[in-house]
Amino acid sequence: MSVSDPLGPEAVRRAREAIREALGFTRGRPLDRGLAETWREPRGVFVTLRRYPSAELRGCIGFPRPTRPLVDALREAAVAAALDDPRFPPVRPHELGRLTIEVSILTVPEPIAETEPAGRLARVRIGVDGLLLERGRHSGLLLPQVAVEQGWGPEEFLRGVSEKAGLAPTAWADPETKLYRFGASIASERSPEGEITGGSPGPERP
Repeated sequence: MSVSDPLGPEAVRRAREAIREALGFTRGRPLDRGLAETWREPRGVFVTLRRYPSAELRGCIGFPRPTRPLVDALREAAVAAALDDPRFPPVRPHELGRLTIEVSILTVPEPIAETEPAGRLARVRIGVDGLLLERGRHSGLLLPQVAVEQGWGPEEFLRGVSEKAGLAPTAWADPETKLYRFGASIASERSPEGEITGGSPGPERP
C-alpha cells in the first residue's frame, strides 16, 4: 500500500504557498489555478512541518479519510499545521524560512478484518502501512514512516497507535477496536524551499 504519487512535489509547493498566504506574505499564484482533474478528487492528506536543520517537529495536521478534494484538504492541512496544532504555538512569519514541509498523500484506509491479535499482527507491514485505530470516541493515526524511524515491529506499531488514540497500549488487540491500514506517498523538502524528494518513507511523524 506504499505508493508513489506524481502529485507529491507539487503538493509540497502548494502547501508552502498556502502557509505563506496565511502568514500574510504577498500572494502568489492562485492555489487552484492550472490544476489537473486529479486535484479535485477526494484524498486524505497530512502536512508536517519541521525545523531545519534539526528536523524537530513543528506541526503536523491532516485528514485521514478522503472527505474533500485534495486541493482543499491540502490547503486546510497546511494552514492548520502552521497555525492550529495544539502542541505548538502558531508559526510566526520569520520562522517559515527555517522550516521544511512534508506532504503525505494517503490511500483510502482499508479495514483490518481480523479480530484475533495474531491475525491483526500478520496484516501489518512495516515500512508500507500506516495505521488508523478507532474505539468509541477515541481515534489515533500513525503514518507509515513512524515505525521505520522508531525501529518498531508490528506489535510495537500497534501499541503506538493505541497510545496515540489515548488508550491502553493493548487496545489494538480488543476485537471491539476498529483497525485500518493505509499507504502514503511522501514528498518533502531537503531544505526550506529546496529540492523536493518523494516516493519513500521519510522521518518520524506523530
